[in-house]
Amino acid sequence: MIQKIIVKVGKPFLVAALLIIPLVSTVRAEVNEVRLAKQYGLSYLSLIVMEEQKLIEKHAKKAGLGDIKVSWATFSSGSVMNDALLSGSVDFASGGVAPLLKLWDKTKGEVKGVAAIDTIPLYLNSNNPAVKSIKDLTDNDRIALPAVKVSIQAVTLQMAAAKQFGQKSYEKLDKLTVSMKHPDAQAALLSPKSEITAHFASPPFMFQELKDPRVHTIVNSFDLLGGPHTFDVVWAHGKFHNANPKTYAAVLAALEEAIAFINKDKHAAAELYVKASKSKEPVEVIYGYLTKEPIGYTTTPLNITKYSDFMYETGSITNRPKSWKDLFFANVHGKQGS
Repeated sequence: MIQKIIVKVGKPFLVAALLIIPLVSTVRAEVNEVRLAKQYGLSYLSLIVMEEQKLIEKHAKKAGLGDIKVSWATFSSGSVMNDALLSGSVDFASGGVAPLLKLWDKTKGEVKGVAAIDTIPLYLNSNNPAVKSIKDLTDNDRIALPAVKVSIQAVTLQMAAAKQFGQKSYEKLDKLTVSMKHPDAQAALLSPKSEITAHFASPPFMFQELKDPRVHTIVNSFDLLGGPHTFDVVWAHGKFHNANPKTYAAVLAALEEAIAFINKDKHAAAELYVKASKSKEPVEVIYGYLTKEPIGYTTTPLNITKYSDFMYETGSITNRPKSWKDLFFANVHGKQGS
């Protein structure tokens, strides 16, 4: 009976129906859960604001996605982030520029940056009075950083070594490095019984360390790179970006709102950070970091190419991006990046 009806209505109707079928089959709902990961410290303040104020949930609902679940994890380094992203256990990773470059290179551009989240210097602090600069470091020194060779601190140390000892000696100090979480590294640096004599730190750890009269800074990454640079970024896989455009846009909108909140009211941001991170430092001290120190929050990538050029020239990545835009999805291409 069905076959007779189809023949009766004619070929035009049948052809139209066949054309509709592929279109219907490609319509898929977006994810009902989005998973993000952050790390330790003030550089991740915008992500902390997103979590505490439930901004992704807000923008997802605004986009018609309903009540989606948002899950957060905290990791110790960008290399761990990359493993999690590739395994599919997180949708958005965050960390230093170097881990993004490594994964962008490894996936041949399938993984890209979503946006920058800050402009923050990195300090290499030492408790060794004999060490006035990196040329004074010896085999007796140990430098703590998030991940040996692959973290942004590790690459920045290599850049400092190349400047001090020559490009061919960029790995000269790698043998002194030790992988440690920032909180653990800070505790080790300030302990008189630890072998750690230096820590390539991020805020607030680097500022806290400098309150100890024994500690001094021997490398400032802003000085090394000749000006402000992006420290941390958020990145994602192209598959997620393409399959979930509304969810992706909601995450980006939440990030923009979080950064606007920080820049508008740094005292409120400091209060939120102390509460969320259970910081032992009072709100006024954190507020001082946000207002008196060279810390900025922006989605615009800055001085990214200085890292990508160095990593390509030293063989850490095999593909050289033509510009910073190659490393990021199109949503930030209109910004004045570098």
